[in-house]
Amino acid sequence: MTTAIDSSTQQRIDRWLNGNYDADTKSAIRQMMESDTAADLIDSFYRDLEFGTGGLRGVIGVGSNRMNRYTVGAATQGLANYLNATFKGEDISVAIAHDSRRMSPEFARLVSDIFSANNIKVYLFSSLRPTPELSFAIRQLGCQSGIVVTASHNPPEYNGYKVYWNDGGQVVAPHDKNIIEEVNKITSVDDIKFEGVPEKIHMIDEEIDAPYVERIKTNAVNPDVIARQSNLNIVYTPIHGTGITMVPRTLEALGFTNVHIVEEQATPDGNFPTVKSPNPEERAAMQLALELAQSLNADLVMATDPDSDRVGAGARNHHGEFELLNGNQMASLIIYYLLNAWKDAGKLTGKEFVAKTIVTTDLIDRMCERYGVTCYNTLTGFKYIASVIRELEGQEQFIGGGEESYGYLIGDFVRDKDAIASCAIIAELTAYAKDKGLSLFDMLMEMYQENGFYYEALVSLTKKGKSGAEEIQQMMADFRANPPKEIAGSPVIRIDDYKQLTRTDIGNEVTVPIEAGKMGIESSNVLQFFTADGTKVSARPSGTEPKIKFYVSVREPLTSKEAFDETYEQLKAKVQRVIDEMNLK
Repeated sequence: MTTAIDSSTQQRIDRWLNGNYDADTKSAIRQMMESDTAADLIDSFYRDLEFGTGGLRGVIGVGSNRMNRYTVGAATQGLANYLNATFKGEDISVAIAHDSRRMSPEFARLVSDIFSANNIKVYLFSSLRPTPELSFAIRQLGCQSGIVVTASHNPPEYNGYKVYWNDGGQVVAPHDKNIIEEVNKITSVDDIKFEGVPEKIHMIDEEIDAPYVERIKTNAVNPDVIARQSNLNIVYTPIHGTGITMVPRTLEALGFTNVHIVEEQATPDGNFPTVKSPNPEERAAMQLALELAQSLNADLVMATDPDSDRVGAGARNHHGEFELLNGNQMASLIIYYLLNAWKDAGKLTGKEFVAKTIVTTDLIDRMCERYGVTCYNTLTGFKYIASVIRELEGQEQFIGGGEESYGYLIGDFVRDKDAIASCAIIAELTAYAKDKGLSLFDMLMEMYQENGFYYEALVSLTKKGKSGAEEIQQMMADFRANPPKEIAGSPVIRIDDYKQLTRTDIGNEVTVPIEAGKMGIESSNVLQFFTADGTKVSARPSGTEPKIKFYVSVREPLTSKEAFDETYEQLKAKVQRVIDEMNLK
């Protein structure tokens, strides 16, 4: 072995070799020790896999920094301890689901065993299911918590799990930090209760599937349009994930009869053999679907990620070419459609609301303002949108919401982004457009004509290692110390600092606090700059990756559909000017 191993890493290795770990695990460690390089060994043991505010995520394998029986077991034991302490004296239950990834069924069963060994009743889905259905199941069954085993759209070598609370939303303060404290107390494999209690584990499937589909059907605002356009030509791919279990079934239940599945990607497979990355944000992941849509002259193409909480969609543009809509565009179209439908149905009473994240397009704020509907802006992460829904339950009615990273929610019976319900509403609004002789893209242009053409771009900079982390922190410090006075020729009129929780009106030299503790707002290292002409730039270091992200938003009026291309080019050029001037590279 050519690379030296530091003492703390060696201590972890020795603990695993000498502890109560199985023979296969110890053999795998010794094989790594006997290899010519220590790189794999060090990466597997240089730290303990962190249980973050949302749960676990990491590479599958042997070691303290890997997803395996012992790291998953320790995290679950800590959560079980917290549940037993928090709901002392109550009959506690949890719901468990998993996606199509490698080891997902095994991890789901392991988690179920540990909960049952801690006297917690378990509802375990009999096979893979979408993340939003897990959120639904928690509320449907009255559970105190839930877990879905998934690594979302990460590469095939990853797995993880997300933790949910009794409202069906991902855990938020104070539970997130409290759970982490309990997990960190599990310092020995001997603390984990691995021996399951079979009579406390109950298998579920259709008793949740059927009511979930029925609730999604209640989101439909124009069922008569669906009936007239039942032959809407739809292409769908689950990209080897969980969507195959519920998307085709839901579209059929709504009345759509002409749905084509991309057969090469229909079978669940954690190796995702047809794509480099199972991420519907990337055109390459949807290439097979686009090719099928082209050959079938489809009206709509949709793709869900492996755990089916996010969806990508596309349609023919005004040049007859298939164009994928980004997350801001799709979120805006969904809200545009729902606002119009609720208004036409006479359902807007002044007590309805929409929720989105602060880095998602302000076009949604603009439309809500026109319809007299409150739009709440939360920190990035759907758990914050769920917390707003929980806060306002019984006072205001949630219409829908979303975030720029392709996650949307319609109705409040699920408390996380829901690609199953999103596929349903996207199909419906496409049918609505076709019923008026329009395409989905025509509808997008109409929305821009009515409300302004908003264009957004994301710049993501990776800065690896200790020096990279320091560089990211310095960038944020520099922006705070010397904020831009103008951006792309327009003066900066407002600065929002979510770390300091302050909002500064530059012209009036007034700084007021941003209220924390409710409506999905707490201290977070995010800066936003607003200009007089409506340009907005948000700076946000990632909490989980060595990245800093810049969200740039610009806008112009769209005078006609014929002016779309020219206006689009102007907006792209303006975004590039912002990037160049602010040196976002």
